Amino acid sequence: MTPGIEPAVLPPAGLPGLDPAWSRLVSTRDADGVLRTWHVLDTGVTGTEDPALTLVCVHGNPTWSYLWRRVLAAAPGDVRVVAVDHLDMGFSERTGTVRRLAQRIDDLARLTDALGITGPVVTVAHDWGGPISLGWALAHRDQLRGVVLLNTAVHQPEGSPAPAAIRLARSSPLLRLNTVSTPTFVRATTALSRPALPRGVVKAFAAPYAGAARREAVGTFVADIPLEPEHPSAGTLDAIAEGVRDLGEVPVLLLWGPGDPVFSDRYLVDLLDRMPHADVHRYEGARHLVSEDAPALVDDLWTWVADLRRGPSALAEAGPAAVSEPEPLCSALERRAATTPDLVAVAEMVDGRWREVTWGTLAGRVDALGSGLRARGVRRGDRVAVLITPGADLIAVIYACWRIGASVVVTDAGLGVRGIHRALRGAGVRHIIGIPKAMALVRVLGLPGRRIATTELAGIARIGAPGHVPAPPAPGDEAVVVFTSGSTGPAKGVVYRHRQVGRTRDLLRAHYAITDADSLVAAFAPWAVLGPALGIASVLPDMDVTSPRTLKAAALADAVATVHGTLLWASPAAFGSVLSSAGDLTDTQRAAFGSLRLVLGAGAPVSAALLHGMARLCPSAQVRTPYGMTEALPVTDVTIDEIVAAGPGDGVLVGRPLPGVEVRISAVDDTGAASGGLSDDSDVLGEIVVRAAHTKDHYDRLWATERASTREPGWHRTGDVGHLDVTGRLWIGGRLAHVVTTSAGPIAPVGVEQRVEGLAGVRSAACVGVGPAGTQQVVVIVVTDRHVEGPADLELLDRVRACARVPVAAVIERRELPVDIRHNSKVDRSALAVWADELLAGRHGSESR
Repeated sequence: MTPGIEPAVLPPAGLPGLDPAWSRLVSTRDADGVLRTWHVLDTGVTGTEDPALTLVCVHGNPTWSYLWRRVLAAAPGDVRVVAVDHLDMGFSERTGTVRRLAQRIDDLARLTDALGITGPVVTVAHDWGGPISLGWALAHRDQLRGVVLLNTAVHQPEGSPAPAAIRLARSSPLLRLNTVSTPTFVRATTALSRPALPRGVVKAFAAPYAGAARREAVGTFVADIPLEPEHPSAGTLDAIAEGVRDLGEVPVLLLWGPGDPVFSDRYLVDLLDRMPHADVHRYEGARHLVSEDAPALVDDLWTWVADLRRGPSALAEAGPAAVSEPEPLCSALERRAATTPDLVAVAEMVDGRWREVTWGTLAGRVDALGSGLRARGVRRGDRVAVLITPGADLIAVIYACWRIGASVVVTDAGLGVRGIHRALRGAGVRHIIGIPKAMALVRVLGLPGRRIATTELAGIARIGAPGHVPAPPAPGDEAVVVFTSGSTGPAKGVVYRHRQVGRTRDLLRAHYAITDADSLVAAFAPWAVLGPALGIASVLPDMDVTSPRTLKAAALADAVATVHGTLLWASPAAFGSVLSSAGDLTDTQRAAFGSLRLVLGAGAPVSAALLHGMARLCPSAQVRTPYGMTEALPVTDVTIDEIVAAGPGDGVLVGRPLPGVEVRISAVDDTGAASGGLSDDSDVLGEIVVRAAHTKDHYDRLWATERASTREPGWHRTGDVGHLDVTGRLWIGGRLAHVVTTSAGPIAPVGVEQRVEGLAGVRSAACVGVGPAGTQQVVVIVVTDRHVEGPADLELLDRVRACARVPVAAVIERRELPVDIRHNSKVDRSALAVWADELLAGRHGSESR
């Protein structure tokens, strides 16, 4: 080798966020003795000679150590952070040589030796820096403490082409033009970010690559991507790809931008296949330069590192008292099939007629489908998305997957097309089973995974090996990924293992005294799935499952009569629609409600008026409203009699915790943050925090979200606010994100809304805050009988102010309030606050958005 053609230099002054004190030049020698000089960023350590930990940050192509500037800026004093510029990249020496993957790994090792780095080390890498850092990590296991990877890859997943951007850039006729002769590749990298990066940051990323001579390695890096098996670097990359499978004892964090057109989610799935123990966080909206696009990433990284330093004992699970493992989810189905094979298990309306499926038929179909799905390649632990209309087919497919140990990913139309796309892409499903209409959408969206249409299920049920019954899943195996409604942000995947689903079933069975003699009318369709696990018949009323308000009283009565229903589960919106159409009932239909012994309303706060109305319609039933959320249900429970006895309060009374459930409050401060410790003191407004054996296992691929929600180990922060009264009952005040932070203190919206909704002529109300946090003004938005929009008249303003019990700055009338699709009940107060602010400021007309 020959000496370099251009020496290493320090970056120019004034680059945004870059401290010149971090820059230094370091010399190493190649294997043949040639001296090389690197530019690195190095924080050193404060007050000690030996760092407690060193982060070695490795950039990809065509960035440089500037990528890690915010990581260095946030470093604790006893942690050293070193961010390298590869030789021929950034401000390091231009060697005039072609350095392939194996040599770059060796280069990094020589640099860490020269820097005196001996461990413990956490490697942090992005893009092509990923394989280089992993190659170093595999060769330095004695120093390795952890691995952090951002949008990278070690293997091209089978059946998928290399990213179009890479194939285009690597094309022989265009390679030099795209990467060396012009700054196209450099500019394209920063141009991927949405929103656009600040101009100064874009210029800083491009600073080391001002001329073609300084971009030679940009081209050789791209050329060194081994897309062909005979490529000189293919063997090295393959060894790394297999080697990382042995990092099971090493903590790994994957921080991902799912909008990356280069390293898409398929590469994340591949890395998880090789390192299934890895913690993962996907930042919705972030693209290739995820550390630039996701402002929270650096804090999340350092939180993970801090946890790593404290060790596993510091975050050990501090769950509720140990309970025995539940029986398998298919046990009751198998028992009913053996003892009452000819009784109805599921009933549904198909083409205007009731279709009934017996226990024997359902169990036989579950076994046959399970065997057939195994023959089609569905394996234990695979994630299977089900895009099937709620009913017997959905139930059979879900239990067939559970029977063979596969996990079910359940979305619903309430998420919308974009939400479903985001959810399934993020969940990393391996198989998709859906109705033809859904499969057409899957093709249009280009979702990965083997596709099975419901029209194929009959054939699949015939191809399995009869009589072969696999061992039931273990309690700790993943059972299902369900999604939050997305009413306060992108829908989050919530992972339940078999033990948590089983404990949910057992809690429902015990608390509501459910026996085989019961039958469930599931007006909230997902709960029909639990019917077979409970060992009770279930029926779905004739309604549009994406719109609870389409449930009419007559359709509900017919469903109750079909299975002689004893249990009803519905949302507040469904209750409202049923009661508004109850006048159309015949005497026979009205009498059908007499078989109900229990009516449950959940999904959003249920008003006393709705509960009273359902009590009149179902005279033999006890009307209750359980409180919970996607992450834990039920948490508390209250009867209508208890609500009446309690009288008006500041919020919605949801009762006392169920057996085995603990509830605490984390006080809300003047900024609206739940910063208080966990307390069971009465009349303290704060975030509701719960602990129970049936609470979700974790948020899917949202490590930072899970970490924040369980920052008190074993407890789940719900995002709801409320208070406990002196008797230990829980009152709901709304969502934490919707708390109004006034100069006099925080205000929960629900209590205000309930008082306003008691006014004559007011159909519904929303309480929002307008203005800067900490000094917000209370604005009440109302839907009235007048169906008008704009600032309320003085008479209505005075009436609202008189009953609200808080200072109200303005009252605005609106034709309707925006609600979530799933429940038709959760008001989007954040959107209303923006709308009200703009209207009051005169920035738009009064038309609803």
